[in-house]
Amino acid sequence: MLDIKFIRENPEIVKENIRKKFQDQKLDLVDKAIELDVRFRAIKTEVENLRSKRNAVSKQIGALMAQGKKAEAEEVKKQIALDAEKITALTEEEKTVEEELTKTVMVLPNIIDDSVPVGKDDSENVERERFGEPVVPDFEIPYHTEIMENLAGIDLDSARRVAGNGFYYLTGKIAILHSSILAYARNFMVNRGFTYCIPPFMIRSNVVSGVMSFAEMENMMYKIEGEDLYLIGTSEHSMIGKFIDQIVSEDELPITLTSYSPCFRKEKGAHGIEERGVYRIHQFEKQEMIVLCKPEDSMYWFDQLWKNTVDFFRSLEIPVRTLECCSGDLADLKVKSLDVEAWSPRQKKYFEVGSCSTLGDAQARRLRIRAKGKDGNYLVHTLNNTVVAPPRMLIAFLENHLQADGSIFIPEVLRPYCGFDKIEPAQKKK
Repeated sequence: MLDIKFIRENPEIVKENIRKKFQDQKLDLVDKAIELDVRFRAIKTEVENLRSKRNAVSKQIGALMAQGKKAEAEEVKKQIALDAEKITALTEEEKTVEEELTKTVMVLPNIIDDSVPVGKDDSENVERERFGEPVVPDFEIPYHTEIMENLAGIDLDSARRVAGNGFYYLTGKIAILHSSILAYARNFMVNRGFTYCIPPFMIRSNVVSGVMSFAEMENMMYKIEGEDLYLIGTSEHSMIGKFIDQIVSEDELPITLTSYSPCFRKEKGAHGIEERGVYRIHQFEKQEMIVLCKPEDSMYWFDQLWKNTVDFFRSLEIPVRTLECCSGDLADLKVKSLDVEAWSPRQKKYFEVGSCSTLGDAQARRLRIRAKGKDGNYLVHTLNNTVVAPPRMLIAFLENHLQADGSIFIPEVLRPYCGFDKIEPAQKKK
């Protein structure tokens, strides 16, 4: 959400940013916002003048009554009554205009960083760096659910009967592996100075509208019927919401948190739900990282966050690369975003396993999250990044650690969490 003062003073910058994001249908909204702002401020000034006039005239009535000029006092009272009616009408209009102004401004995309490549969609994202050597083994790698089925680790058929497509049962050592990865991720981030947190898994609508755009909300969030509550799509939502209407001391910054949660998503849109796999599903678990910091430290923390994910995957011996999201692929609140993609030996290409974003002060402005500095209060910057999100991460893990005999190799760092160093194929029932 942009500052209306910035829009008022820099309309061409705002419009050029819209063009970079290929959202030309929103260009007229800039002028609309400015017109609404002019009307809002004019109403506010008029109401203030009328109230000031009423206060002055009220004293005049007292003086007239003291002088015995009752008729004149009554005329003045009539004028006050008319002004009161006008104030009431203007106050109602002020509220309406303010709501329309806020609605308009919230649709305008955040100003992207100058380093963001300009492109229409994710096909124009730019590879930045690779970490680890991608390997394709000399044996065939089955589809990931086939690998898990061979290890007696997944039951999709039962999940469909219970909940429909987009759900799963993980069982046996695959389920243990899943939980072990999350436990390892928790400790990995704690060892990097982040505070561990388990947040609420439901949030109110005012928090939802504070942390994401309307389009994202419509495509992602499940609403609880009859309640002002939504299931979270990621713990970022409730973690940033934790600071709504708060003023933190500048000395507390940066606030670095790592959070665990289940995540629930409709997954509407072009991608849809996979029937066979666990790449795009309605329910999964995730370890996240969140930072609140001073504006001048935002890009430093952006680099720290994506590096954490790269280091995590490399510690599990999985090759990854970073992909800079182009302007057209950025959600409207984001200033800059970098995806971390893991190598898929089966597909012989990389696929997304995490996304690191800085949102500038957009979320803080919507949720009124400020820091108290020496020169007054200011909006903090917020950032988020995925540490790991199994079961999607399991796809990369299983494919990269599958052995020729169908077993799965467990890297040394994970063995204390799992309690085993490999997963053997299940014995076939006779």
